[in-house]
Amino acid sequence: MSWESPYFSSEEMKCSHTGLEKMDAGFMELLTELRAAYAKPMRVTSAYRDPTHPIEAKKSKPGAHTTGKAVDIAVARGEAHELMHLAFAMGFTGIGVQQKGDGRFIHLDNMTEEDGFPRPTVWSY
Repeated sequence: MSWESPYFSSEEMKCSHTGLEKMDAGFMELLTELRAAYAKPMRVTSAYRDPTHPIEAKKSKPGAHTTGKAVDIAVARGEAHELMHLAFAMGFTGIGVQQKGDGRFIHLDNMTEEDGFPRPTVWSY
């Protein structure tokens, strides 16, 4: 593991398909700063995904999770608004919003145009 955080463990950042953990150290530093500013627990539902992960394998181009620069955080309603507000202010460049039904979450990444992802951007699922 090339990163350390008082809030997140290597175990919760592992790919659910392969068990590999390849989170980007710079991204984890930014995520740790976000967690400190948010001052509440953040439950990670998805972090690193190997390109062979079923969700990624369906895509024409592997997504941000395969770079280790993305997470999905389980959060809803007012808490989601607060987390998004902080994420924008701290420089996260990709924010995906799933706020209907069960399984509500916010996707956060810090991808760039140079990484091959049009950023900054916001989308809904």
